[in-house]
Amino acid sequence: MNLLYLHGFNSSPQSHKSVQFRQWLASTHPEVHFHCPLLSPFPEEAMATLTALCEHTLTENSLVVGSSMGGFYATWVAQTVGCKGVLINPAVRPWLGRDYLVGQQKNFHTGEEYLFEQHHVDAFVRWEVDPLPTPNNLWVLLQSGDEVLDYRHALDKYRDCRLTVEQGGDHAFQGFERFFPDILQFWNDNTL
Repeated sequence: MNLLYLHGFNSSPQSHKSVQFRQWLASTHPEVHFHCPLLSPFPEEAMATLTALCEHTLTENSLVVGSSMGGFYATWVAQTVGCKGVLINPAVRPWLGRDYLVGQQKNFHTGEEYLFEQHHVDAFVRWEVDPLPTPNNLWVLLQSGDEVLDYRHALDKYRDCRLTVEQGGDHAFQGFERFFPDILQFWNDNTL
């Protein structure tokens, strides 16, 4: 059983949620193969990594979990492979109103510095999935206190999906670990 976790922009496999989830799965569900690749900040390179995973690792019985920009990518993966996906405060249409992405950037974990240009932002549009072919395969976790992304954009895009909206919280999604058992249950429903 393959679970793919996709971190957000300027993050890495060492993100708090990724580490927490990996450790919980290792202790409670060792049969689950946890994958969390280091995604390039550049969409073309990130999508090359994801396309390879879709072709060689993931099946309809896999699960993809994505946070923030990872949620944008997880939407594409889940809808392309036909597997289930859980999105945590996902980025919606990252090419719109994302001026803060353009310019010098630094990865929070690796310290890598790079220049993110407008053509990188514009590239995201190529992987937009709209309409969603199988919205029932997605569960979207949102916190209204997200200080980076307006959660109402996700409410609109994912209105036909399973939605959990909590008041307050933040972009990191406080208390994500509370959802681990329910995420596994969502995955297992109609899968096994």
